[in-house]
Amino acid sequence: MARIFSGIQPSGELHIGNWLGAVRNWVTLQEQHECIFCVVDLHAITGKYDAASLARRTTEMATGLLASGVDPDRVTLFAQSHVPEHTELMWLLNTVTPLGELERMTQFKDKSTGYESIPAGLLNYPILMAADILLYRAELVPVGEDQVQHLELAREVARRWNAQFCTDGEPLFPEPKPLHTEARRIMGLDGDAKMSKSKGNTIALLDEPDVVLAKLRPAKTDPQRLRRTDPGRPEVCNVFALHRYFSDAETVAHVDAQCRSAGWGCIECKTVLADRMNATLAPIRERAAELAAHPERVHEILHDGAAKARRIARETIALVRERMGFLAERS
Repeated sequence: MARIFSGIQPSGELHIGNWLGAVRNWVTLQEQHECIFCVVDLHAITGKYDAASLARRTTEMATGLLASGVDPDRVTLFAQSHVPEHTELMWLLNTVTPLGELERMTQFKDKSTGYESIPAGLLNYPILMAADILLYRAELVPVGEDQVQHLELAREVARRWNAQFCTDGEPLFPEPKPLHTEARRIMGLDGDAKMSKSKGNTIALLDEPDVVLAKLRPAKTDPQRLRRTDPGRPEVCNVFALHRYFSDAETVAHVDAQCRSAGWGCIECKTVLADRMNATLAPIRERAAELAAHPERVHEILHDGAAKARRIARETIALVRERMGFLAERS
């Protein structure tokens, strides 16, 4: 089986953008591949963050992943900071990563605009991502469209390192290939940007049913539908796009027809979507509640996952050190 690596930042509770764009796919992939999944808490500190809540958010994210069906008996699940080889390999990969490649990263350009003094960690974020992947010599990486550029840099870093240090012609690092998901980019409820907790345009997987409907009520729909009697255009409506993930084909067709004919107003469409969402997410909420009542179980899973991950990581780092010419430690 091909080895897969993927990570998710500990923003706290999972939202439906995370679930549709990544986690739901992880649950499928664990049946088909060797999967290593990571809560990337080191990535979460590259910008301004709340140190007091980081550990709690890491636990909450792991809880959400497990409740969503990520199975620790099938995958390796751990917190990134529990495997120090990630940061060691990042430093070593700095030596083959051109500064210009980092400066042209779209996410760096976007995120650095909010800083008077730009943290170096924001610039080096893609090198840490490359180290995450290459440390486990992963062959496939599930990515959304916003991470494709970073993955291409990881491929370039692998090529450069192999060319410089694998003089026997046998590359140590495979060039990881992207594994695109069905839902590459889930738009937020504002309809203007990708769903993101920092933008406040999300619905959390664990939101109560009444909260889901309350968040959907003001969600942006077809901007040309100003009155209930105006026919709508489902193809440009962000709420209708969510129906495709939560509603069955018959419901999707019915919503489409009601929207185009002005048989329904937007609130009817949103109410049906809320019902479908709540029906889909109810089992996840139930499992999450059980895990939240026993956080020690979540911590145990992360501990065991980190131990498994370190066995691979240490082997890789030993090979990297040897190829790069470092003095071996005495046993």
